[in-house]
Amino acid sequence: MLGADGLNLALMVADSGIIDSAVNDLMARSQVMMMAENRGMKSSVKNHLLKWRGNVKKRMTKVCETERFQQELALYQEVIYWDENEFFERIDDVIKKLEWHSAFYMQARRMMEKNKGVNNPMFPHYFCDQWYQSLAEAIKQAQVSELEENKEKVLNDLYQRMETMRNMDKVTESGDEESVGRLWDMASAKLSKTDLTVMKRHAEFLKKHKGLQEIAEQLGRMAGQVNDPDLNRAPAEELQMIEEKSDEATDDIVGIHESDDLNKLLPNETMFLAYPELEVVFYKHLVDKRLMNYRTQGKSRTLRKVKAHKPDHKAVDVEKGPFIVCVDASGSMSGFPEQCAKAMAYALMQIALAEQRDCYVIIFSTEHITYELTRQDGLREAADFLTYSFHGGTDLEPTLIKSIDLMNSDKYKNADMVVISDFIAPKQQDELLAKVDALKAKKNRFHAVSLSKYGNPALMSMFDHTWSYHPNVVGRLFKRVANG
Repeated sequence: MLGADGLNLALMVADSGIIDSAVNDLMARSQVMMMAENRGMKSSVKNHLLKWRGNVKKRMTKVCETERFQQELALYQEVIYWDENEFFERIDDVIKKLEWHSAFYMQARRMMEKNKGVNNPMFPHYFCDQWYQSLAEAIKQAQVSELEENKEKVLNDLYQRMETMRNMDKVTESGDEESVGRLWDMASAKLSKTDLTVMKRHAEFLKKHKGLQEIAEQLGRMAGQVNDPDLNRAPAEELQMIEEKSDEATDDIVGIHESDDLNKLLPNETMFLAYPELEVVFYKHLVDKRLMNYRTQGKSRTLRKVKAHKPDHKAVDVEKGPFIVCVDASGSMSGFPEQCAKAMAYALMQIALAEQRDCYVIIFSTEHITYELTRQDGLREAADFLTYSFHGGTDLEPTLIKSIDLMNSDKYKNADMVVISDFIAPKQQDELLAKVDALKAKKNRFHAVSLSKYGNPALMSMFDHTWSYHPNVVGRLFKRVANG
């Protein structure tokens, strides 16, 4: 073989350390802003950059998939398997093919002109070595450009998230580190001053009406009171012998890379030692760690502590499902009930953040609209929900059907469905009530928060728990009724 295999060039450059340098640079540039934030922010930024590191590495390795590099790599792979005679017979045609897309073209022409008529048997090896270096440099430059472009994007995203987090002080002021981390994941959307004003207004409303906050906190606790071993997940550390991939193990040859390990040297590298005039090239490559080595990989066994999720009756941690919050947006809910409904959903979102749970809001009147408050752009979803105007009539059945369909999937185990309404509507059909009972048997819970004293008791009887919160002559009345 006349030269080194070029198929691992993209991975070799991506593994060279330039990505780690970029991550360190980003951490340093955002460090000043992080210092002003709470302790959960620094951890969130670090995790965000580690995730970006994996994504940008994949993008960098795909640089070689462009037509420009694919053509040249394919040509290089063909040439390195020729013998010396075939090389001299066909190299002129190869150089012509390099003219329009290769950075090596001019250098290749000059090398051939100097070697004209000599046909040194070591020249093809030297030519392919220089071609390989040119390819490696061109790929590196393309990857560095890709990295820099992505670096600017992620830095802008970091600044946007930090700005959003600062503006969301009403959410974070009472949150713990975990809720801050989840809020960071939702902070990619840019919020307008109007959005922030609306969210802060509902946060202030929630602070004034403690009864709504108490209902939300009780709802949050209920998922942790389920006695079901299938939902237990108590992390426990234990010693286990595990197998890890290791570049030091020599089980398999997985590619080629540049190094100075003489034990894994490719045979063609020793050809430089056969000619005194090329011997210095060998030693230079050795010092620079640029000798072509086999890349090996295998598995080494290591004894380490690992976290295993298993039931432990002394300290049981229950896997909590999502909140599905169904908000009645009919015209009869406008005014104070509308403010209460939005504040309640806002409070449940904060609890979901703290407990690493998902939170879905379904607005229903004559139609229904779904908001996912804990997804990546959840703050934008929350702002849209809080500015939605209530109007139309009450039609609970389609929303119940949609929620039931969701709760029948594995993702919705141990879920809490919360309906916030004035419940001025007829009782649901027996067929639908039977589906609700089946889900209750699977540890899902159905809750009603009534914002009117004129709600239909027959309709509310289908829920596990019913709360009533509405004004009367002595102020805001709060009570809790447990059904069955």
